[in-house]
Amino acid sequence: MTDRLYYKDAYIRSFTANVISCTEKSGKYEIILDRTAFFPEGGGQPGDRGAIGSSKVLDTVLRDDEIIHICSSPESGECECSLDWDFRFLNMQQHSGEHIFSGVLHSLTGLDNVGFHMSESEKEVTVDFSGPVSDETIALAEKKTNEFIWANVPVTCFYPPEDEISSYDYRSKKEIDGPLRLVKIEGADLCACCGTHVARTGETGIVKVITSESNRGGVRITLKIGSLALEDYIEKNNSVLEISASLCAKHHEVSQAVEKLKEKQNDLRIEISNLNKEIISLLARGFTDEFPCVVDSRGSSDFARMLADAGASQVKIAFAFSGDDKNGYKYAVASKLTDVRETGKLLNSALGGRGGGKPEMIMGSVSASLEQIKAFIESVK
Repeated sequence: MTDRLYYKDAYIRSFTANVISCTEKSGKYEIILDRTAFFPEGGGQPGDRGAIGSSKVLDTVLRDDEIIHICSSPESGECECSLDWDFRFLNMQQHSGEHIFSGVLHSLTGLDNVGFHMSESEKEVTVDFSGPVSDETIALAEKKTNEFIWANVPVTCFYPPEDEISSYDYRSKKEIDGPLRLVKIEGADLCACCGTHVARTGETGIVKVITSESNRGGVRITLKIGSLALEDYIEKNNSVLEISASLCAKHHEVSQAVEKLKEKQNDLRIEISNLNKEIISLLARGFTDEFPCVVDSRGSSDFARMLADAGASQVKIAFAFSGDDKNGYKYAVASKLTDVRETGKLLNSALGGRGGGKPEMIMGSVSASLEQIKAFIESVK
């Protein structure tokens, strides 16, 4: 069995090892070493990456209790091995930060952590708890978590003697298969875990709650931890400063400025709606029995609908077109006296249109020219 160096010292960045086996599979190579500092994916933590000799380690997995290094090319004999340390340390930060937060929330609510995942693509950690948690309690848990980080207390990983296990009050997300390994964060948490962790909480940096949402009767909390929390802050701070400049508002007054903008936008919507009603009222005067059609240049299906609806009070069948020859026309046909669906079929056939609707109104679009539209109206009026 491979000697698991990451359990002896999680800070090993490079080491030498002998290749026990190297098997080609689907264009990649599965390498087993006699000793390794590469952590295999497990317990919510991604597998390590790096290099074995000149071969890139793309992933590390545990299969049938064997640590498999998924590599880009074959290797043999004794090799110099190195971890992608930035990636490993980031995962250590994420894992330790999650332990602190979960331990604190457990102490506040008694709820269990029933799911944990580090997302490399989303650059975040999600934690599922067994029951609902109020926003106030989540905020308190975040505050206390960061107080433990700032206190820089030790993080200790150990295997308790079997005859002493019952005396430990520890958290665990699943049944333990094999020797029990506990991770103790002084004053904050004691949890069964197979992952790698920082030596002291201060190395975690910071834990920030991003979102919380209901999930299967409990709550899913999304966290940004360590350097990822800093990246998130920089991104959001830059966004706030850009919005602040655009709105000519101080950065701490952006929210109020946006609310004022929304109010102004709503007022403008109402004003535009009222103006459109006036325009439609004026345009609707153009509907006559001699030519029951009005054409508008806006290219709006909603405008065509409102215009046809207004025209239906003046003629038997009102035709409204909105657009131009270059971009095509939206249309609406309405009547308060007859079913317009058959007329719609004639329109679509004659003008290359598509659309449909109810007996009192149909809507769609045509690619015909204005002259063709006028010719059609003359043929059916």
